[in-house]
Amino acid sequence: MARFKHAIFIYNANAGQKDISRTLRICVPILSSAIDELLLLKTDRPGHAQLLCSEYGEHTDLVVILGGDGTVHECVNGLASLAKRPAIAILPGGTCNDISRTLNMPQDIRQAAETVVSGKLVPLDAMDINGHCALNFWGVGLVTEVSNNIKDSEKALLGKVSYYLSAIRTMREMEPFSYTVQCDGKLYEGEAVMVLAANGRYIGTNELPFRNIHADDGKANVFIIKNTNLALMKEVFTLDITLEEDSASEVLHCSGSEIVIQTESKMEADMDGEVYLETPAHIRVLKHHFFAIVPSSGSLG
Repeated sequence: MARFKHAIFIYNANAGQKDISRTLRICVPILSSAIDELLLLKTDRPGHAQLLCSEYGEHTDLVVILGGDGTVHECVNGLASLAKRPAIAILPGGTCNDISRTLNMPQDIRQAAETVVSGKLVPLDAMDINGHCALNFWGVGLVTEVSNNIKDSEKALLGKVSYYLSAIRTMREMEPFSYTVQCDGKLYEGEAVMVLAANGRYIGTNELPFRNIHADDGKANVFIIKNTNLALMKEVFTLDITLEEDSASEVLHCSGSEIVIQTESKMEADMDGEVYLETPAHIRVLKHHFFAIVPSSGSLG
């Protein structure tokens, strides 16, 4: 008996896929073994994946997403407001695939498709940010400028290495900004170079070294980084500041289900790698808003 009766397969042929025909030949037969009716839908413009999910989402059991974090972001925004939301499965098809990494999905396309067939469903939180939905992170400051400074030519040629090159350029130029953060009623204020609210565990393929980030606990972890010196970077990546509130001298940490972030002047915000919102941000964590497929022997990263 098939595992799912109806599923849609949304794919972005431009999201890091050098040979989309070969990719489809690998994964579609595997998926078809567990799905009675599998409808393939190709996106052809920005925002198309969101529209497809809005149109088909309530009439299907599963949405399989082949693409990068931008495609996933579009899809969950098309599904988030539906009264009946299907399960989601993510096949890595972009440059970084951070959301699929949080789900512990294999980064090999064949193995990922096999995981969709053999894996299990687990609850997954989402963040509602000013009426938009994010699975991985929201941030201002350094993380946004890194996204803005990535050169298309570098991304096409070097893939994830382009994120490192952009980070190096951005760290040299980043100036502090004034912020206020209210996290479940607790107030933080001062100057920082980045404020990050994380639901997932990966940014730019790098795993955040914090054990208390869980994508199913109903809370987002907020990190306030005060400057970009190398000593601070070492502190961030050698101390698990999520184990003790405010444990690092140059990094503040809090976690909560309702967070308001303001900056002295409007700033562009990066959400799952997409830059289109501005501060202020009102973040509400939607606990267990989705169900997602993960490996049968694993859990959320």
